[in-house]
Amino acid sequence: MIPLVSIRLKVGPKGQIVIPKVFRETYGIKEGGEVIVEPTEKGLVLRGPVKAEDVLRKIRERRRKMNPKRKPEPGELKGISLEDEFDEAWGIEE
Repeated sequence: MIPLVSIRLKVGPKGQIVIPKVFRETYGIKEGGEVIVEPTEKGLVLRGPVKAEDVLRKIRERRRKMNPKRKPEPGELKGISLEDEFDEAWGIEE
C-alpha cells in the first residue's frame, strides 16, 4: 500500500536528502541502489527502481490487446513514438 503522506525533509550540505524508511521499503529502494528523479511542471518526482517483471507484465498485457495476426501496412507506424508509448504505459507525465 502506498503511504498517503507528505514529509518535509532537510537538505544536507551536498544537496542530499534521507528517504524515510517507510518510503524506501514501500518502493523497494535499497542501500547502494538507484532512484529515478524526473523534473515535471509541478516539481521533482522521485521514483523507485523499475522492476523487470513489471515491464514484462505490461508488455504481455499490451500484446494481448493487439491483433498478432494483422501486419501493419507500410507507413502505418510512421507517426508512432515508442517513447510516448512507454510513457503512456507507465503513467509518466511530461
